[in-house]
Amino acid sequence: MEIILAIAVVTAVIFFGALISIGNEHQSRAIDNLHEQLSLWAVQDLKLKRERLAHKPNVENPFEWFNQIATTVYGVDLNLQFVEQFDSPNCLVFSSKTSGKKFLFSTLSQREVFSLMNIKKGRLSQFAEQNPLVFLPRGTKTYQLSVLNCGILFDLELSLAWKGISGKPISNGSTLWSYQLP
Repeated sequence: MEIILAIAVVTAVIFFGALISIGNEHQSRAIDNLHEQLSLWAVQDLKLKRERLAHKPNVENPFEWFNQIATTVYGVDLNLQFVEQFDSPNCLVFSSKTSGKKFLFSTLSQREVFSLMNIKKGRLSQFAEQNPLVFLPRGTKTYQLSVLNCGILFDLELSLAWKGISGKPISNGSTLWSYQLP
């Protein structure tokens, strides 16, 4: 009788644990969906406010623009200087005069970069491809830059600044990702 009772208690605990786990997963998905919807609403709200301003963006110095954006996000003037540009995947590399660290700016999200890193490549092709975005080291800090944290005209100015440095138009002009190498 005690064995049956013990089995019943263990089964009940496992069953309720599974129910709680399923409930937590549903709640997590709902919170992620709510966050995404809130971000989309905030972006739309800022676009409406921007339309009321009827301001045509102008980026006279793209290097200074990237430095101002990095200062806004990192909270300190990094005094960025342009190092190089890569095309596949799109990436601009800057170096900080004050800290000596490298900063990568790309339109690829962290998830897209990790999927690039997980693609199996031959040993020789690894050395042929020198894009630092494909080989990010552990401890790389990532920040998402958008109109929500970089200013109401960010997406319009981004396309101008990117084209000013690279000479090519940007594929996704609304969000930029910054990677701070350790």
